Amino acid sequence: MREIVFDTETTGLSPVGGDRIVEIGCVELMNRVETGRTFHAYFNPRRPMPSEAEAVHGLSEAFLSDKPLFEELCGDLLDFIGDAPLVAHNAPFDFGFLNNELALCGLSSVCMTRMIDTLVLARQKLPGAKHSLDALCTRFGVDRSIRIKHGALIDAQLLSQVYVELTGGRQIGLGLVAEQRSSSEEKIDVMLVQEYANSVTVHPARPHEPTEEELERHAEFLKGITDPIWNRVAACG
Repeated sequence: MREIVFDTETTGLSPVGGDRIVEIGCVELMNRVETGRTFHAYFNPRRPMPSEAEAVHGLSEAFLSDKPLFEELCGDLLDFIGDAPLVAHNAPFDFGFLNNELALCGLSSVCMTRMIDTLVLARQKLPGAKHSLDALCTRFGVDRSIRIKHGALIDAQLLSQVYVELTGGRQIGLGLVAEQRSSSEEKIDVMLVQEYANSVTVHPARPHEPTEEELERHAEFLKGITDPIWNRVAACG
């Protein structure tokens, strides 16, 4: 199953109040495994950058001044996400901004039924714990040392690892916590499995009905049994 984990950075908290997306980062997952395909873009919001927002993501008005407008790249973005489910942390926030930008471009909104909110998943799985992305990275041992400030692509990459852990980890559905293993150990396991699979001789399926010869041999075998128990059972009946 194909899924897209994404994150946005914005000029503020309210798309209705005129705030805009200034950065988006998307990570492609296939069966909960990163494929290496990503989409990342900065956008010129055509409005001032509040100091409070810049303090969070570090994107200044000057830095964004020569970046493309959202409408210039929205086609590429929509092609990348396709019809896949969209995973985000506090997803209604990101969906609200994404759909606002699409509306400004005269395009249809992304259906909310495609939304997967990792904040909701975290609250269900870890009641009473801290549910920020930083806290979840710490809990699941996800390395976030490169995250100095919020960044859409970095946060999407971190969230993709957290999402896998929230939905069962690398052994999805077993309900067990697997030990951390090195990539070399996993490669050895794969090689051993492949070697075993190549060594197995596959025989054609055996017919279930006995042959005439087998029936004759069975009858001869029964004749050699003295005082069979089934005769005693029949006599009692």
